[in-house]
Amino acid sequence: MAKDLAKRKREHLQLCLTDKVAFRKKTSGFELYDFIHNAATPVSVVKISLKTKFFGFTSSLPFMISCMTGGTDETNNINRKLAVAASQLSIPLGLGSMRYALNTDEHDHIFHDIRSLAPDVPLIGNIGIAQITKREGFEKLLKISEEIKMNAIAVHFNPLQELFQKHGEPEWARLDEGFAEFVKYIKIPVIAKEVGSGISDGTAAMLLKLGASAIDSAGAGGTSWSGVEFLRSKRKDEETEIFWDWGLPSSYCIKALGKLKKKKNFLLIGSGGINDALIAAKAIALGADFAATARTALIALDKEGPDGVVSMFEKWGSILKKIMYLTGAQTFPEFRNKKLIRYEKYY
Repeated sequence: MAKDLAKRKREHLQLCLTDKVAFRKKTSGFELYDFIHNAATPVSVVKISLKTKFFGFTSSLPFMISCMTGGTDETNNINRKLAVAASQLSIPLGLGSMRYALNTDEHDHIFHDIRSLAPDVPLIGNIGIAQITKREGFEKLLKISEEIKMNAIAVHFNPLQELFQKHGEPEWARLDEGFAEFVKYIKIPVIAKEVGSGISDGTAAMLLKLGASAIDSAGAGGTSWSGVEFLRSKRKDEETEIFWDWGLPSSYCIKALGKLKKKKNFLLIGSGGINDALIAAKAIALGADFAATARTALIALDKEGPDGVVSMFEKWGSILKKIMYLTGAQTFPEFRNKKLIRYEKYY
């Protein structure tokens, strides 16, 4: 089982470095929006602050490195390198899935290594709802979270991927009272996260009621994880055509959850197709507190190492400031106040 899991993670990593895993027809929807230019902007660009709170920590930028795959030597080295970048940037870092470490202590040093490389930034653990509903590894996750002082843990919901993954667990990848039990047990903020099919406002409201402190929308338009599994199995049939592009577009999820934030207090992470600075800025303008990316950071790391990741996010920050200036937004609350327009309204 451990060898199968490691093999799967290696295949996930290799595929995510290519464009093969992208959605084919459905888009994230960000391309439907444009920023409203303010010719008489009252903003001082040098006074714009991009600092954003993450459960008590002040992030230098409203960006975060999203949870990536974990469990092999290669992916663990990737997470170590990303820890170096996150530390230099002073932004949150999502860890790969911790499932491989639930039943053994032999991998614990990896998490300690990552913390030593990123001593002062938030680390976000990562486990699947399938493990939570089976009450698997609660004690081990608590132990690791306390030892490395994890700041939050993401519970990922991936029913679509589980449905088509070899040895997937679709019957376990559903919500039950185990989620609420886990929230109380783990003692740190829990982020409810999709992996690329999106979370609706109704589902988010239910998860918040059960104790989630944050929602990571992870909408459609970036990496198709059903597509990843179809590529792994070399499957091509009617179901691949139907389910490759399954999910709620990222822009739709963020906009809907942004409205929900006006009624409920939670941290909103916008992810899914956040491939460049302009898209990240649109995600924040639609309501996200943080714009998160995994694959884009992975590609930057593969090309230029940790320095490439640092350079990418610093450039995103510079572009975001310029967009805020040109839309007349000195602060994030102002930036989220009707700064976007749908292209169709121009014409």
